[in-house]
Amino acid sequence: MSEDELTGASPSSSPGPGCRDGVLEVLRTGEVTILGRMPWSSNATLLVEVGAGPDCLRAVYKPRRGERPLWDFPHGLDRREVAAYELSESLGWGLVPETVLRDDLPHGRGSLQRFVPFQVEEHYFSLYEDEAHHDRLRMICCFDLLTNQTDRKSGHCLLAADGERIWAVDNALSFHVEPKLRTVIWEFGGEPIPDGLRTDAEKLLDQGLSSALCDLIDAEEQQALLRRAQAVARSSSRFPIDGSGRAYPWPLV
Repeated sequence: MSEDELTGASPSSSPGPGCRDGVLEVLRTGEVTILGRMPWSSNATLLVEVGAGPDCLRAVYKPRRGERPLWDFPHGLDRREVAAYELSESLGWGLVPETVLRDDLPHGRGSLQRFVPFQVEEHYFSLYEDEAHHDRLRMICCFDLLTNQTDRKSGHCLLAADGERIWAVDNALSFHVEPKLRTVIWEFGGEPIPDGLRTDAEKLLDQGLSSALCDLIDAEEQQALLRRAQAVARSSSRFPIDGSGRAYPWPLV
């Protein structure tokens, strides 16, 4: 794909419906046209157009059949992409673009996530240099603790083209039962987790996991998520420190 396509120069890259429910409806029901393969992806990742006319939007399609087998995660990473979206929405954090599962896609079952036009020169390491971004980055860091994120590369933190929001994408390697945190976000290590984030985790515990989320991860994974939420919600909770220096994904960006 060209840089113009990634940064959203085409008018079809912005969602036509103007609201979350409208975007979800288009993602769930719109006709899908493949535009090309996304660069820098280890699994099959395709840029597509969904819908037609004023409601047309661009999305990232990850077909299940394009996944590389992994020894520690079962086949079906598309479910975890959608689970991350559902958890972000349950928390009220709005970190993950709208994401759905569909069976009727050009290469079979997979996830569709609204494509976010972004500033290609920005990523976690550059964003961290601006203190104005720190609260949002702390939120992503806390989200990764809750999801047990195993692959938070710097390039998975996207600054929207309009500069208004940082998004957390590529969430497939998450929700494992065993501790597997691998991330580039360690600069907040040792800091208390902000009260607002702890409160949101406590609300999640009080309300329970949504049925949509429970349909996507198994019972053991649900219980592990709740245990992580309990750890985050504690008044004494702090962001972890990587004492080993080895809890980083590769490549870093």
